[in-house]
Amino acid sequence: MKFLRKLLDSQAKHFEPGGKLHTLYPLWEANDTVLFTPGHVTKGKTHVRDALDLKRMMITVVIALIPVMLFGIYNVGHQANARIAEGIAKPFIAWQSDLFVQMGFTHTDTLVNNFMYGLVFFVPIFLVTFVVGGAIEVITSIVRKHEVNEGFLVTGFLFPLIVPATIPLWQVALGIGFGTLIGKEVFGGTGMNVLNPALVGRAFLFFAYPGQISGDQVWQATDGGTGATLLGQAAADGMGALNATWFEAFSGNITGSIGETSALLCLVGAALLIFTQIASWRTMAGIALGTALISSLLNLVGSETNPMFAMPFYWHMVVGGWAFGAVFMATDPVSSAFTEKGKFIYGLGIGAMVVLVRVVNPAYPEGMMLAILFMNMFAPFIDYFFIQGNIKRRMARNGL
Repeated sequence: MKFLRKLLDSQAKHFEPGGKLHTLYPLWEANDTVLFTPGHVTKGKTHVRDALDLKRMMITVVIALIPVMLFGIYNVGHQANARIAEGIAKPFIAWQSDLFVQMGFTHTDTLVNNFMYGLVFFVPIFLVTFVVGGAIEVITSIVRKHEVNEGFLVTGFLFPLIVPATIPLWQVALGIGFGTLIGKEVFGGTGMNVLNPALVGRAFLFFAYPGQISGDQVWQATDGGTGATLLGQAAADGMGALNATWFEAFSGNITGSIGETSALLCLVGAALLIFTQIASWRTMAGIALGTALISSLLNLVGSETNPMFAMPFYWHMVVGGWAFGAVFMATDPVSSAFTEKGKFIYGLGIGAMVVLVRVVNPAYPEGMMLAILFMNMFAPFIDYFFIQGNIKRRMARNGL
């Protein structure tokens, strides 16, 4: 490590002001601070440094995502190989299937085959996400002449997990490009964005290419059947049409976007984020309560024409992107509310909105993405009222 430190220090003069490569300083600084703690010293009378900086916060979120990501990779291969082995579906996307076979694997439903076939789908999506999004991040940093922020690290892991495994790679590039540039950089970069960049990218793809990004037809069968998600099945034919038990949905053995199927592993990630105080339990609790209240109310109201009215709250919590969104998306410290009471109200609004979107508009069975983006816009207003209320109380206590 000392050798690497000396090597970086010896090259620093070329990237600092006056050096031949000074315009590329953000790129050099990004590599330097990934490996080592920044050497800057706080100026002035204050010299206290928090042990948890932005980089370590982002890395902790990535660690919390790893179990979800690994299971998502396995589940993609499992869902595809199981249907191929049963003879009801074709190998999806020819080049991926050909590559899988050339690697010496077969389309049989085994642990190794499932995981490796899932990797064939996931790795290209992951690489395109980081190449395109990372390039935009570096270019904007060079243009603005500031350091490359670590905010894209989490966005780069989140985006591949919220899209269907069969999404075309050019759509991945469009989605992450739009989310990074329009969802974050136009607002000033990391820490300035109003909306969650990963969700902005997915929302763009959904409205631009709804037939391919909705997640309702994740796997298409050759015999005329479909691989519709549980939300799609419930919206079309009611709860009795579901082809999985609640526990299967909770554990993640269902079709869906790559990282959104396992509510169980999302809970594992939630435990880590809450323990490290990176994510707020108040936001998650608000989402759960809002979902339970509104879905229970709609259960009582009922509907003869809309089967989604009958979906209980505990089913809402294990299907679609509810668990993943509640743990990893809604708790984004930049785009969510930051006051303690505001976090609960913010989460309550997401929980209520996701049920309303799913139930009242059954043509669009998934609602977590839109619910979070909608409440992202209201988060500053929620904080404003709580802050103003606190200011008034403090003034009253001091007789002002």
